[in-house]
Amino acid sequence: MYKEILEQAEAKMKKTVEIFGHELAGMRAGRAHPALLEKVPVEYYGTPTPLQHLATISAPEPRTLVVQPFDRGAIGAIEKAILKADLGVSVRVDGNVVRVAVPPLTEERRRELVRQVKRRAEEEKVAVRNIRREAVDALRAAEKENQLSEDERRRAEGEVQKLTDRYTKEIDQLAEARERDILTP
Repeated sequence: MYKEILEQAEAKMKKTVEIFGHELAGMRAGRAHPALLEKVPVEYYGTPTPLQHLATISAPEPRTLVVQPFDRGAIGAIEKAILKADLGVSVRVDGNVVRVAVPPLTEERRRELVRQVKRRAEEEKVAVRNIRREAVDALRAAEKENQLSEDERRRAEGEVQKLTDRYTKEIDQLAEARERDILTP
């Protein structure tokens, strides 16, 4: 009984960490990264569509992104969408591709981004702790229904705490790595 509760809790915690990692990848740092543009909504034939569905995004140089649309007719819409996203980048259409220049960050902007990373990391750690609380509540309910013994519940609660500690540590490691990336000129 308690194994299912542990598996569900671990799956939720793992998903939380994966989503956090993907969010950090999309956050602007000193270098150009394709994830910066992936979720930019482009008005394509009247439908908002993520840029990654309309083009390939590559980073041939540390400060440049190249967006190569699958449909040449979408170049204008892609250019407008990137400018509208207000990412602090400059956009230039170069034939069949859109070149996006990512300027270096100011020191003040770097500190602001580090604060955002720390805030998001804390929110994700709270989410992991909420998952722990749900799992512990489910274990206690199972004990009340005589599906678990008190010893099994305590052992399972210890394992839930170990999972919580592990995934909280992963969140901290992701945040620290992103902070280093942001602070590197």
